[in-house]
Amino acid sequence: MSDTTAVKYEQVVPDVLQSLAGIHDTMDTHGFDRTIHHLVQLRASQINRCGFCIKMHIREARRDGETDERLDRVIVWDQVGDFTEPEQAALAWTEALTSLDAGVDLGALRARLRNHFSEPEIGILTATVAMINLWNRINISRH
Repeated sequence: MSDTTAVKYEQVVPDVLQSLAGIHDTMDTHGFDRTIHHLVQLRASQINRCGFCIKMHIREARRDGETDERLDRVIVWDQVGDFTEPEQAALAWTEALTSLDAGVDLGALRARLRNHFSEPEIGILTATVAMINLWNRINISRH
């Protein structure tokens, strides 16, 4: 019978995990909006069905002042009036980069982002989405 237990990455490749975690310190120096940071991490984690990350990002968002009402509705952000236009643009970008649907017009989403964010902010937003997708996949591989 084969061994189906999860790999303990923190034991077998701790240097890799530490390097990956270190990028967050660099990204944080850019001062990107923490509210949007939390919302996009939560939304990507919902799409990816990473329970560990969902719990963690809800806890972090609450710690930074986010309301339960908005956190409860991130999953339907495009159907409610709880989110600002910049937040909606960031959430739409998050969904596009997480689901990777070939039919999505990335150009239109970039134009929408540029109405609210500078090029460096779009860069950090994109890196945030990429990193949470990476962490989701690492954590999901432990299921």
